[in-house]
Order: sequence, then structure tokens, then C-alpha cells
Amino acid sequence: MKTALTIAGSDSSGGAGIQADLKTMIMNGVFGMSAVTALTAQNTTKVTGIMEVPPEFLEKQIQAVFEDIRPDAVKIGMVASSELISTIAGCLKKYGADNIVVDPVMVATSGSKLLKNDAVHMLECELLPLATLVTPNIPEAEILADMKITTREDMIVAAKKIGDRYLCSVLLKGGHNLNDASDLFYREGAVRWFEGKRIENPNTHGTGCTLSSAIASNLAKGFSLETAIQRAKEYISGALEAMLDLGKGSGPMNHGFDLQGKFVKEEN
Repeated sequence: MKTALTIAGSDSSGGAGIQADLKTMIMNGVFGMSAVTALTAQNTTKVTGIMEVPPEFLEKQIQAVFEDIRPDAVKIGMVASSELISTIAGCLKKYGADNIVVDPVMVATSGSKLLKNDAVHMLECELLPLATLVTPNIPEAEILADMKITTREDMIVAAKKIGDRYLCSVLLKGGHNLNDASDLFYREGAVRWFEGKRIENPNTHGTGCTLSSAIASNLAKGFSLETAIQRAKEYISGALEAMLDLGKGSGPMNHGFDLQGKFVKEEN
């Protein structure tokens, strides 16, 4: 069985972060492992607290994984401080990690800021150059490319700026400003649109975490980058189409929409 490691924050409501990543990984056929960067107190409406893990303990978590069950892919999500980003980068270099997918989580779906100002520079300098793929949404891409994005043409310009600056492939996710479910893939001067159907579901908590984890899972299984993206988009569409409705705000998706078997059945 192939393996994947998520390095991200915990979501106490279970819809995003480590919890979403592990659900996504098992549903995409890989064994998921985790290194927790922070504990968050959050639900579908807000984030009420963030408690970071000390850098030395994060390093121990990553070392424990790599020295026993080496991951075939690594997904990196919420990392709130420059010290933690530096720790992650150092570990990835030390172990020569493969198939690194960076979801540059800066703002939660609820609007709460998750990344400190000083950490943005460290993310750009230390982590993005190690990435196989970076998956920003439009607000995140506006920060990374230092420009406003209001059209599909802007998306192309921004993705090129990010990819050429950090020497990584980019999947710039639609939505937000553009109200468009199509994503733009950029790699070494070439662009490809992954057209998507917009699903009218207000419950989108954890979509970014889920997409990046699904991509990492498929890379771990040996799929090409573009095939991994296509499979991940199909998975997230299915999770949204299941129309799970939990919580008072932007609720989670049904990560297990395709799960079958006797252990899933409920009492009659």
C-alpha cells in the first residue's frame, strides 16, 4: 500500500486540516500519516483559537514518520509561523522527500486569518521552491503573485509569476472572485484548464485541504501530475455532490461518499 504524509493543522470540527486529509487519503487508496503543526479550536463558523506545536516537536513527528514508514508523497497545509516552515523545509531536504504538494493556507473558509505576516516570506523562500505542486486559491495567489486577479487572463499571468518565481508547478483554483469552478494548471510555460462544473453547495469547508490531499494521494500511487489533478477534482466533485449538511456555517463535505461495505451500514 502506498503512503502519504500530511503536515498541517488539526481541525476540531473534522472538516478541514489533518482530519480532512486523512479521510481523503484513505478514500483515495493510500495509508495516511500526519505531523501536526497546530491545534485549532474551530467549527463551521469561526476559528476561536490556534495553539502551535513547538518546532522541535514538529521535527520529531516528521522524523518519526520518515525513519520508519517513508511517505510516497507529502501534503503541506496550514503552517502558521516562520519557525515551523523552516523546520519543515529542513526535514524535507534532509530526507529527500518526493511528490510535495503545498496548499498555502493563509485564510480559512470562514475568513479567519491563519498565517502570520512574517511566515509568508519564509513560505516563499523555503517551502515553495521544494514543491512539486502549489495549490493556491485566488486570494492566496494574489498575495504570492502580488497582483489582483479578476479574470481568467489574470489567473494565467499570476500562475506564471508564481511558477516561474518558485520553479514549481501551479494549480490556481477558480472560485472566489471569479465564481468559476475551473482551475488553471501551469508548468514550465504551458497552461491547461481543468474545467469543472459548479456545484451549488454552500458547504465547502475543507475543499482546499481535500483537493491537495487527493492530488498527493494520486501522486503517491504513481499517477502523473495532470492525471492526479483530474482524479482529485473528480473526487472532490463527488464529495460536494453528496450534499452533506452539518453545522451552522459553511459545513464539511462528505469525504466518505463512495465508502461501501458492512462496517458503514447503520442500524435499521
